[in-house]
Amino acid sequence: MDDAVRAAMAKWPDVPAVFGWLSLDARGLWRIADTLVEHTGLARFIGRNYLADTEGRWYFQNGPQQVFVSLAYTPWVYRLDTNGELTTHTGERLAEPTAAWLDEEGSLLISDSANQIGLLHDADLALMIERLRNIGGEAIDPESLLDADRWPTDAGLALASGWIPLAPIRRSEVAARFGFTPEPTASDDHCRP
Repeated sequence: MDDAVRAAMAKWPDVPAVFGWLSLDARGLWRIADTLVEHTGLARFIGRNYLADTEGRWYFQNGPQQVFVSLAYTPWVYRLDTNGELTTHTGERLAEPTAAWLDEEGSLLISDSANQIGLLHDADLALMIERLRNIGGEAIDPESLLDADRWPTDAGLALASGWIPLAPIRRSEVAARFGFTPEPTASDDHCRP
């Protein structure tokens, strides 16, 4: 969190939170009232001050005010580089991916050692398919992942950090399993973490 934001929080502790104004789309882009945030500096400022409260509601700490974020899917969106490294939509490297899931719509999700979940950017799916491997390092046919009842027992992904298991998941289960709120609402007049 930026020092200026901390100072503003201390100076004005009782600023009401905002809901339904800021969103994160499935490609990791911020939107204000459905308008894409195109200013790089503003997008980075939001990313540096992007946090979650104890209820799993993600927000942007905008000075003294919490601006809660509506999520298109997950709190994080990941990009994959050609070396198999993942970065978040805020530009941070994902150091410890631990597992991956494929939902019924073909979206690929990856969790880390802190049990945070992120959606792989759809532009990187083709590159990730090349990394489908069993635990022994042999390539897996992507067609074998289309039927959850016939899922390969040792499906996984070979990333720069190592092999991680891949399993099927239902989209409707993701938020509860990973403890986040896709569409935050107010639980009281003044929300603070």
